Amino acid sequence: MRIAMVGSGYVGLVSGTCFADFGHEVVCIDKDPDKIAALQAGRIPIFEPGLAALVADNARQGRLTFTTEMREAVAAADAVFIAVGTPSRRGDGFADLSYVYAAAREIAAALSGYTVVVTKSTVPVGTGDEVERIIREAAPAAEVAVVSNPEFLREGAAIADFKRPDRIVIGADDPRAAQVMSEIYRPLYLNQAPILVTGRRTAELTKYAANAFLATKITFINEIADLCEQVGANVQEVARGIGLDNRIGSKFLHAGPGYGGSCFPKDTLALVKTAQDAGTPVRLVETVVAVNDSRKRAMARKVIAACGGAVRGRTIAVLGLTFKPNTDDMRDAPSLSIIAGLQDAGARVRAYDPEGMEQARPLLPDIHYATDPYDCADGADALVLVTEWDAFRALDFARLRAAMLAPVVVDLRNVYRAEDLARRGFRYTSVGRPSEPAADA
Repeated sequence: MRIAMVGSGYVGLVSGTCFADFGHEVVCIDKDPDKIAALQAGRIPIFEPGLAALVADNARQGRLTFTTEMREAVAAADAVFIAVGTPSRRGDGFADLSYVYAAAREIAAALSGYTVVVTKSTVPVGTGDEVERIIREAAPAAEVAVVSNPEFLREGAAIADFKRPDRIVIGADDPRAAQVMSEIYRPLYLNQAPILVTGRRTAELTKYAANAFLATKITFINEIADLCEQVGANVQEVARGIGLDNRIGSKFLHAGPGYGGSCFPKDTLALVKTAQDAGTPVRLVETVVAVNDSRKRAMARKVIAACGGAVRGRTIAVLGLTFKPNTDDMRDAPSLSIIAGLQDAGARVRAYDPEGMEQARPLLPDIHYATDPYDCADGADALVLVTEWDAFRALDFARLRAAMLAPVVVDLRNVYRAEDLARRGFRYTSVGRPSEPAADA
């Protein structure tokens, strides 16, 4: 089928590339001429494992093209996906839908023949209704159906998630549109990925509800981690103990410095605002948002405590800046709040991240960027592991110990074991676990 993907950011580029890899003809559209020029030259503007090779392969075979011109691509398409940004709106935290609505107006002006317009962006309940109103008002004679098809991609594993999804949610009130969507996803038939066809508003809410639930799991285990520290329990063992219950599951039960990224922070906040507007506040999600925000700053206090209660004039080495491994995404990354808290307390900060430093520089201009973990630790009074990149899982601690001024390690991802660090002469602090090694270690 012929697909036009409006928006060539993270969701649009991954989705468009994977659709092309299924055999569809895909045109990715973006208003940014520099981005399109880079994509046409084979340069990928984001870091996502495997994406560059997949883009190059499908572009070479002619199934994937890039353009700034919407009219021709939309006119030729069987389905047009809207995959533009929906950031939190300044002032009230509601999702900024201006890009979605602007795309709808441009699409309306270019429609030709029966076309399914698909909202792939994460949008509040009722957005599809407004998209349809805009299109029908601008092009009353157009044969068009508006569908919701939320994405459930994890940064760092997006290609696998797209090709082997847990489910595909299609919000379609028009049977013909539902059939078009089923044909688009037909290549996943052999994977037996369940396709759930719902009403449009139900599909829109499903995306927000899913992200809010996962954010709640993360926040829950983080609060349990705080309790574990006070009573001498081990949060990793608690998480395993409850995660083995099939009703709960083990995923998203890893204690750490709080969630960040492009989805959870803005989507939980948008759900809170949507529920308030509907007169049915989601108090649990409101608490999740508040607890997560305060947790990031609390991690800076944890580092300060590990340094004896003061860091003024000291150098703190931070390993990992992105909100998670295998991405260069710095949006709402815990490192931003942690570093700000350390700087407010008078610390000098050195940092290293395998992929995120270019994205971090505009956000953190007043820190020193190192060339590798050992350069980062050189002369440091403490080493803080913030993002659990694979490159940080087997560090040479003898080399680190020789480079650092003080043997202090704060592991905010629980990558290491207390007994291993103690044996190497470090004072070790983790999250929700005893800092001292077990007596029989």
